[in-house]
Amino acid sequence: MWQKLSLRARVNLLLALVLTLGLAINVARLVLEAGPRVQAEDQSVIRLAREFIDTIVAGLNEAPDPEARLNQTVYDLNRLRHVSIMRQGAVAERSGIADGPDDSSDARSPPGWFVRLVHPEQTTVNVPISITGKPGSLLITSHPNDEMTEIWDGIITQLQVGTAIAIVLFLITSRVVRRALAPIQALSEAMTKIEAGGYDTRVKPDGPPELVAICDKLNHLAATLGDAVDDKRRLAERVVSLQDVERKEIARELHDEVGPYLFALRAHASALTRIADATGLNAEEARKHGSAILEQVNALQQSNRRILEKLRPVGLAELGLREALGALLRLWGESHPEVTIEAAISQSLGEIGETADLTIYRTIQEALTNVFRHAGATCVNVTVEPTGLPAGLTHTGHGAARVRVRDNGIGLRPGHRLGYGLVGMRERILALGGSLTIVSGESGVTVEAVVPSDVLC
Repeated sequence: MWQKLSLRARVNLLLALVLTLGLAINVARLVLEAGPRVQAEDQSVIRLAREFIDTIVAGLNEAPDPEARLNQTVYDLNRLRHVSIMRQGAVAERSGIADGPDDSSDARSPPGWFVRLVHPEQTTVNVPISITGKPGSLLITSHPNDEMTEIWDGIITQLQVGTAIAIVLFLITSRVVRRALAPIQALSEAMTKIEAGGYDTRVKPDGPPELVAICDKLNHLAATLGDAVDDKRRLAERVVSLQDVERKEIARELHDEVGPYLFALRAHASALTRIADATGLNAEEARKHGSAILEQVNALQQSNRRILEKLRPVGLAELGLREALGALLRLWGESHPEVTIEAAISQSLGEIGETADLTIYRTIQEALTNVFRHAGATCVNVTVEPTGLPAGLTHTGHGAARVRVRDNGIGLRPGHRLGYGLVGMRERILALGGSLTIVSGESGVTVEAVVPSDVLC
């Protein structure tokens, strides 16, 4: 049942229980204090009455009629409300004095259970007297009705005032709690909208500092999710665009390079056929066309190797990452002898998986492509070494590799936007659980990537 209550209902229920418990404790304290108060009242009244009787009786023997004077004194004293006095063996002349208070005689009178609780039995004292040499006694009985009524009235007043104060406090506190917890409803509605894709949803920071902090964090989370969705959409557009560019480039190379070679092969093959069909075989002419065919086949193989290199690095799976990177760096060095390429590929890199190998290869390939196209550098440093994952990055494998490509070129222009290649590599590395950072300064550009292993533990 408690688990089904809302936070507001729980707070209100706890508040009501605390106020009720406080009121009950206060009333119980008054009830417990009532007995000693009534007992003290009994003792005080009886002591005063006894002293008064001692004083009166001392002068009775000097009166003309001591008996009549005593009876008149007893009659007068019985008019008091807190005490009754009667001679031994006489019948009380005031109705109800000896029997105690009547529960129904006065609306203000305390109930019977309260009287029995605080004054279970009446206090009676026997005072011996002597009149004209005849011994006798007076019975003094205490009737603390007024004291009990006063205590009961105090309890009722305390109960009424305490209840009123508790209700007022409950209403005020409930209102404060309702206003304090109002942002929770707004947070719930905002989360529902964000879950449905409304990443532009924002919550007005309101309420206690804790809820204000939660509202700020939720707004930041919504903004971050919105940016992530936008980045994902832009990345999807770039992927489609890159795919179109790659298809066009492959189609162009097939058309511009492979196509002419195939056409030349067909022409030379047709010429050989004609020579073979001729009555007079011209060996020199056949040798010429055969040599041309070999040249065209070699050129076609080179074009095919370049296209395959773009689609997938040749020898990466067969030779391994170190050998494939060495071949890549040698090709760049041969095509750009004016640039010094320094490489440091760690021997302790270990096995990190086919996907990680390909990612490292592509990252270095893309970084070197940008260096030789745009940097104007004279020296490039390539480093691949094992490393641990930075805080916050997790993956299912073990180990990682740090890839760093640093050049001494002109650096990036202010406001420069990364090309599709590096953006695609960043998204690919992030998808693996790694990171890619690009830092540009006066001494060139540094591309650094942490690529986690995809070899399962």
